[in-house]
Amino acid sequence: MTRAHLPLRLGLALALTAGIGWALTHRHDFDAGTIASAVNGLGVWAPAGFVALYAAGTVVFFSGALLSLAGGALFGPIWGTLWNLLGATLGATLAFLIARAIGADWIEQRLGGRLRRIVDGVETEGWRFIALMRLVPFVPFNLLNYALGLTRISLPAYILASAVCMLPGAVAYTWLGYAGRSAAAGDTSALRYGLLGLGALAMIAFLPRLFRRFRVTESP
Repeated sequence: MTRAHLPLRLGLALALTAGIGWALTHRHDFDAGTIASAVNGLGVWAPAGFVALYAAGTVVFFSGALLSLAGGALFGPIWGTLWNLLGATLGATLAFLIARAIGADWIEQRLGGRLRRIVDGVETEGWRFIALMRLVPFVPFNLLNYALGLTRISLPAYILASAVCMLPGAVAYTWLGYAGRSAAAGDTSALRYGLLGLGALAMIAFLPRLFRRFRVTESP
């Protein structure tokens, strides 16, 4: 990136810092009920508003789990999963592009520790490493989006691998959100929705062991 782009890069970094700071200091003001009330007020634009809110929340490090639970409560298990996945994918893409716009080369030279391992892993494994990191959350979701923007993975590969491998988590949290709303409304069948969500989360939690076993089997 040339010196002519330096003011734009600094402005973007300052705006991002301000947004993250606001989200961190106001995070206690939001819960699933507050989000649902705000989105319901949009009427027919509620899905679009929710997706935009989810994407913005992802960029400023707001809780993706809370947003996904709200999506399930608002739109049900099917549409909720779709809007949650779309919002998470859009937000992850924006964070990825912001990291690159701020200056991937400049930041990469100063990386260390876990972020360095992420960059090296993507350089070696490509989209397969992204798929693993999405399925097995070794690194927090919001931080991972920015870290992957520092790699040289192509944008289409990043979007596709992220969307496909975030689907199990989206399904799990959406069903849990839907189960919570149904239980609050007195639906006695809500237990099975909650069990489906917990089952999906348990499957995700088992993935690290499955991955290690696969790697051991593959190494000979």
